[in-house]
Amino acid sequence: MKTRLITREGFNKLKAELDYLWREERPEVTKKVTWAASLGDRSENADYQYNKKRLREIDRRVRYLTKSLEELRIVDYSPQQDGKVFFGAWVEVENDEGEIKRFRIVGYDEIFGQKDYISIDSPMARALLKKEVGDAASVQTPAGPVQWFVNEINYLR
Repeated sequence: MKTRLITREGFNKLKAELDYLWREERPEVTKKVTWAASLGDRSENADYQYNKKRLREIDRRVRYLTKSLEELRIVDYSPQQDGKVFFGAWVEVENDEGEIKRFRIVGYDEIFGQKDYISIDSPMARALLKKEVGDAASVQTPAGPVQWFVNEINYLR
């Protein structure tokens, strides 16, 4: 089960997407469907077929976003978090081979389209929670446990 947390920035992005879909894209696609339907035979009308499909996709996303925005809990930065890894942190870690990774720990709904964001529910994030700079975190991988050392923690990009 995914943790229902989100950063304020992530919440605002989802809200903006919902507003755009509902106020701009959906009315535009609805007009196209109405226009295409007025042309007659819908079975061979590509405009009608495509826009009807797009309308279903928009409605599905609108339902998902509406439900998610009601259930998600916004987690704002707090000065007490400084020095430790918590939700919303930017973390740089390094393993024994010198491989360095930098990412932000966020909610599941924020990771899509962001290559440097990881879910709070991921094994890496779970292993890093409450760690400080210099601490080691053992992350379970399919190949066995891997040690990562915390190089840097901050809450601003």
